[in-house]
Amino acid sequence: MIPAARPPTPPLDRLLDSTSSLRQSLVEHAIYTRLSKLPALRAFMRAHVFAVWDFMSLLKTLQRRLTCVEVPWMPPPDIICARWINEIVLGEETDEVRPGEYRSHFDLYLEAMRETGADTTPVLRMLESLRSGAPLDTALEHAPHAARAFVRHTLALTQASTHEVAAAFLLGREQLLPSVFEHMLQAVEPLGEPCASLRLYLERHILLDGGEHGANAASLLSRLCGEDSRKWSEAEAAALSALSARRALWDGVFEA
Repeated sequence: MIPAARPPTPPLDRLLDSTSSLRQSLVEHAIYTRLSKLPALRAFMRAHVFAVWDFMSLLKTLQRRLTCVEVPWMPPPDIICARWINEIVLGEETDEVRPGEYRSHFDLYLEAMRETGADTTPVLRMLESLRSGAPLDTALEHAPHAARAFVRHTLALTQASTHEVAAAFLLGREQLLPSVFEHMLQAVEPLGEPCASLRLYLERHILLDGGEHGANAASLLSRLCGEDSRKWSEAEAAALSALSARRALWDGVFEA
């Protein structure tokens, strides 16, 4: 039997403490006060969709390193880590968003953008450029300015050590987003039907990231770092860097 995710370890508690100020600044950011107006929400989603998209690059980096996605197949070196990351991939890439309806969270977000009238052209053009073989920097010319820097940071991070990727994934995404999305959900609630799919997207992340996914990601980081103080120090630096990149994205979108 695969063990359930465990409570935070003392090193992880210290990491949460050291990043708490920056995380709190994101939870309390003024950007959420603007999202109750459709024009501002559309502008926000036009940029935020790039963070929804590049989330999967962090997740897939962890899946590729902790499981086997090559042929011929080889047994994962750590079956516990493989199980935890595969469970997260299942929910993010093929979630049952409605009874009998399966979608990636990225596709659900695109649906939400169309419902609210947000412009999907930049992100779709970026994907088209990547499919045609364009380098990332060329494809990102379609993205809003603040989103370009954020995606570059994320993709650069995929070249880091596995425990650093896991730290950014946990602190910059899974642990942070439920609180952030609670504020967004409250902001868009008065907008009604045009935000039905967006509310579903936010609710799924609040449920999954605040529950099983967040717990799996926390246990994964603790298992990867173990008692190695050097790894925990590198994990802290990666987490702070990821949170700073998110703060720059939020600031850039807010100013725009």
